[in-house]
Order: sequence, then C-alpha cells, then structure tokens
Amino acid sequence: MEEQIQKILKHNQLSVTGGRTKILELFLAQDDALAHADIERKTGEKFDRVTVYRTLQTFLEKGIIHSIPTADNSVKYALCKDNCSEGHHHDHHVHFMCSVCGKTLCIDEVSVPVVNLPAGYKVEQIQMIVTGVCKDCA
Repeated sequence: MEEQIQKILKHNQLSVTGGRTKILELFLAQDDALAHADIERKTGEKFDRVTVYRTLQTFLEKGIIHSIPTADNSVKYALCKDNCSEGHHHDHHVHFMCSVCGKTLCIDEVSVPVVNLPAGYKVEQIQMIVTGVCKDCA
C-alpha cells in the first residue's frame, strides 16, 4: 500500500508527508466514505484538526477525493476514480447512505443521468444520493 500512496501523491505533485500518507492510507483501506471526524478519530492524536482539514482540501483540489453532502449538512469524502484530475472531478455515480448506520458508499455501477439544461446554463456538479438500509443493517 505504501508504494500506491507514494505513486498517488507524486502523480499529483504533492510531497509525501506523514499526514498525507496516513490519511490517504485510511481512504485506501475503506470501502465507504469518511467524515472529517472519522479521519480525526482514526488517525489518533498524531494530527490536529487543521492538518486534517488542509489535507482534505488539498486532496479535493487535486482530484484525489470527492465530497458527498449529507442530510445533516455535513460532508463525507471518498476516493476519486483514476479519471479525476486537478479541478476536474468526473465522479458521476450515485452515492448510497444507510439511514440506520450512516455508512456512505459510492455505487459506481449506477450513473447519474444526463441533465439537459436550458441554453445559457452550465452544469458544474451533479449529486445523486440514495438513502435506504444497507445490507449489514437490513
């Protein structure tokens, strides 16, 4: 995993730091999305809130992760696929949120439909979130 982390950071022209390495390791080890608080808890006392926030912002800007808004107006984060790049997210898939445990997953098999806007309008981002009960809670 260490080699994959270094490859991702170097590909995105980011220096390999302890904070970036640990946070990226968390994302690579998870199947579901992570909230800021999840990352703080799982990294322990090694990194303060500002370090985690700055790392998440950098990863968002570089197209390493994408954000997922939640029903309670917070945000979760998940790894982007290989075709995302700096300033250009291409994660056009559905997100599933379990209403029991709060787990949030990217459902890559389901694409967000194309939205045809009136002339003069430009799509910047489309979010499609499905809520329900996950297989672990069912």
